[in-house]
Amino acid sequence: MNPLRLLAAYLIDLALGDPENWPHPVRCMGLAIVKGEALICKWAKDPAAECVGGALLTVGLVTSTFTISRVLISTLTQIYSRLGMSIEVLLAWTTLATQSLLIEAQDVLNALDREDLVAARQRLSRIVGRDTHRLDESEICRALIETVAESACDGIIAPLTFLAAGGAPAAMAYKAVNTLDSMIGHIEPPYRYLGCVAARMDDAANLLPARLTALAIAGAALLLRLDAGGALRVWWTDGRKHPSPNAGQCEAAMAGVLGVQLGGLNYYEGRPSLRAYLAEGQKRCCRQDARTSLRVVRAASLLGCSVAVLWCVWRHRK
Repeated sequence: MNPLRLLAAYLIDLALGDPENWPHPVRCMGLAIVKGEALICKWAKDPAAECVGGALLTVGLVTSTFTISRVLISTLTQIYSRLGMSIEVLLAWTTLATQSLLIEAQDVLNALDREDLVAARQRLSRIVGRDTHRLDESEICRALIETVAESACDGIIAPLTFLAAGGAPAAMAYKAVNTLDSMIGHIEPPYRYLGCVAARMDDAANLLPARLTALAIAGAALLLRLDAGGALRVWWTDGRKHPSPNAGQCEAAMAGVLGVQLGGLNYYEGRPSLRAYLAEGQKRCCRQDARTSLRVVRAASLLGCSVAVLWCVWRHRK
């Protein structure tokens, strides 16, 4: 991707975030997934059929998203080059989520600052999948730190990686994979077979970005004069303890930066799920740790954008 277009998309995201009434492509992807899921559930009568249907839905949505994005940019560029460039920037912007992530996380902290646990739980439930209605302040902060660390990959570093490697079409295809995983990539019924291909594809797509995110978190800690060594150490020792092959990389690095223990017992729709501890034995999370995690993510985002832009400059000079 042209480095100036990538930078423009990033700056637009920082300025505008994700306006609620904007016709976001992810909403279109979500609608397609809902329609596809309903169709599959009508004819799939056994696990094998569900798996095949889910695979067709996954591959179909990802390839069509990539193709439509590429054809749209190419066609409009041929008609009027600046129009094509503008569409590429707009599509690239929709794949990034730095500002919206920071705003949502800050809303949780603002509620905690007002000593309003009910509002903090409600705000937190917008960005996490676990049950939040019984969490105390420390557990709210733990959930917030874990989700901003993981979302730093999904919403920032991974899209930047795909933008730098393959432009807006590649980043849009990544968002399709990510959306599929969030909607149907679960191990619990009724998605255990339907979403198995989507889950595996998401794991593969995030394999490199998750590790780049952990590096970016360590780099951000260095820039902010926090514990970069701790980030690298806990990432190395605990990054593989998480059930996800990717989320644990980011969360372990963040635990090392903050010197806090992450992981533990979560509830999902009333069902307990015990996760391995990351940085076990460190202190429990507090409000200041959550604030610091937002500073780290913001710095990691800027660092990631800088590296992506420099990569694009280098590629264009070859």
